[in-house]
Amino acid sequence: MAKKSKHEASIPNPALKEFGLLVGKWKTVGTHPEVPNTILQGHSTFKWIEGGAFLMWNSEIDYKGFPKGIAIFGSDDTAEEYFMLYFDERKVSRKYDVSFQNNVFKWWRNAPKFSQRYTWTFADDGNTIIGKGELSKNGKTWEKDLDLTYTRIK
Repeated sequence: MAKKSKHEASIPNPALKEFGLLVGKWKTVGTHPEVPNTILQGHSTFKWIEGGAFLMWNSEIDYKGFPKGIAIFGSDDTAEEYFMLYFDERKVSRKYDVSFQNNVFKWWRNAPKFSQRYTWTFADDGNTIIGKGELSKNGKTWEKDLDLTYTRIK
């Protein structure tokens, strides 16, 4: 029987090294302005794929109307830029720009009728992430979006 060969590019992407702080399973708790006085609970998983060439994120909030989503993180090493490609069960597909510096992880998209920006701040030795989201429907004024606190499941 022929031995299965591993693709040569299925190796850790050095540009994504800092993203390793996300790897693992997380429980989430938060709020969204569309459902006031409601505590949202869910979970997320981050794992390396293709030997570490990319990072995959699976997210789910256990509340009707909130989509289950998948995202893939990658980089452009020459431009020193990071990106997230997102897709969810509503068939929504989006590209976000990403930055990760000094334990602060940001992702955003600027679109004419629906822009978003999120800031995640790592605390508690990397076992807690405080996530704050905002959205803009006109590119000028910003309002609250999904806020989540991520706690690493040990």
